[in-house]
Amino acid sequence: MEYVYAALLLHSAGKSVTEEGIRNIVAASGVAADDVRIKALVAALEGVDITAVLSQAAAVPVAAAAAPVAAATAAAAPAAKEEEESKEAAEESGVEGLGALFG
Repeated sequence: MEYVYAALLLHSAGKSVTEEGIRNIVAASGVAADDVRIKALVAALEGVDITAVLSQAAAVPVAAAAAPVAAATAAAAPAAKEEEESKEAAEESGVEGLGALFG
């Protein structure tokens, strides 16, 4: 995770994402840099437009997260109403039962 953050930090600073840059940032954070992971990340990011990827990634989760929240809210409303009606029915039957005891 720290390698990806280092790459994003370099990108946001307007610098090229290089092995040396990532290694320096990771080392500055106090984590021992793994050269294999750094090389793999730099190779994977070669030719990738990070700005475009970030803009697409930022737009998708908002829309995707909104749908389940709306569905959960809609599903919770009838369940809450049913629970309230169930409690009221239980209270009424309890009152009726006590009345029968005292005639």
